[in-house]
Order: sequence, then C-alpha cells, then structure tokens
Amino acid sequence: MFGAAWPIQAQDTKAQDTNSPYPSMAPIAQYRMDRDAEIALARTAAPAPISRDAEVLVLGEKNFESAVRGKNGFVCLVGRAFAGPLNNPEFWNPKNRSPICLNPPAARSLMPYAMKEAGMALAGASKAQITDAIRTAVAKKELGAPESGSMAYMMSKEAYLTDQGSHNLAHVMFELPRNGVFQDNPDFFVSWDPAPVIEFNVPVGQWSDGTLVTVSKHSLTARTSRPTN
Repeated sequence: MFGAAWPIQAQDTKAQDTNSPYPSMAPIAQYRMDRDAEIALARTAAPAPISRDAEVLVLGEKNFESAVRGKNGFVCLVGRAFAGPLNNPEFWNPKNRSPICLNPPAARSLMPYAMKEAGMALAGASKAQITDAIRTAVAKKELGAPESGSMAYMMSKEAYLTDQGSHNLAHVMFELPRNGVFQDNPDFFVSWDPAPVIEFNVPVGQWSDGTLVTVSKHSLTARTSRPTN
C-alpha cells in the first residue's frame, strides 16, 4: 500500500531479492526527508478537504511518528517502499516517496502493518526477517484483515512510486480481506501476502489539487485488461 501503485503478484521472497535492483537497504539517510517538506508532501495525497484535517505522520528515528494532530480520523504520510507489500521488487528503493491518506478503518487496521515493517527496517532487519515477523504476527492474530470500508487516497502529483513508466499514478485503493476471489487479475489487485489483505487499485482522472491527469503511452496506467466480475 505504501510503496507501490502497480499490481505485483506474490513471488518467492528469496528469489525476488536476488533479482531485484535493490537487494538490500540503502543507507538510512537516503530514505529521510526534511520534516516540513515531508508534512507538506503527505498532505498532497488527498484533496485538501480531507488532508487538511488529517493526522500527519513523518518518518522518525525508529518508526513513523505523529507530526500533526488530526480532526477527521484520516491519517496521511509519505510511505516508503519498505513499509508496503513484501513482494515488491523495489522494496528497498530509496527513491520511493508514496504520499497516502488512509481513511479511519484503514488507519486502524492497516497502519499496524506499516508500523511493524518500518520499525524493523529502520532497526536493520532484512526483508526475510520482516516477512517472517509479519507471518508470525498474522498467525497469532496480532495483525489481521482490513476493516470493512478500508480505503486510501494516493493522488499526489509529486509522488515517486516506482522506477517504472512515469513513476506515478493518481489512484484510490480499496483494501479487502484476501480470500482468493480476486487474485486471478494482477492488473488491478495487489496481494499483501502473507498478510490477509488484497488491494484493489482504481486509477482516477485528476490529481489531488484538481488538475487533470495526462496519460501517455509511457504512463503507469496503460493497461488493456479489465477487472473480473
């Protein structure tokens, strides 16, 4: 959720590390931002009527931490790839900056995943160790499926989501329990395996500031398949 906008199918973690252009974590300084700039970028994830009253988190020394109190239950932050799907081949990409605003159900049920991953990454854990910790937490029911109605905005014009294509995609996401129903269409659904979460990406036609998205042949949104019924 916090590190990738394009669909990625589950794959073997060891194999993906071997094939990834980012096989391990870069120096931590490469993932950090100026605090004020990070707050401003986080707010670009959603339209102003939502983001201006949201809580804003920034990446601290040990984890994401609250920088601005909110009033509407939404939580906005600049995600890093290491706080997102574990099957992302760019999991350690230090260029990734993924502004996201989560609605209250998503903040309650999905931020714990991001916090666990980010905390372990900043403490020096490998992706294999993070994956094992998530799997164990799910088995112990310390982490679970997304709450009903969980969704998030990723509509920032200033995001850098991936090295692919135009590096960005204006979209909203709906978080669902992973039950096998939608996993046959990786063009629209992102598996969070081993978490019981699957994510439905919906491209939108404008950025959070209201300007229209210009789609080119190199855009991340260029796809020919349709979601299954």
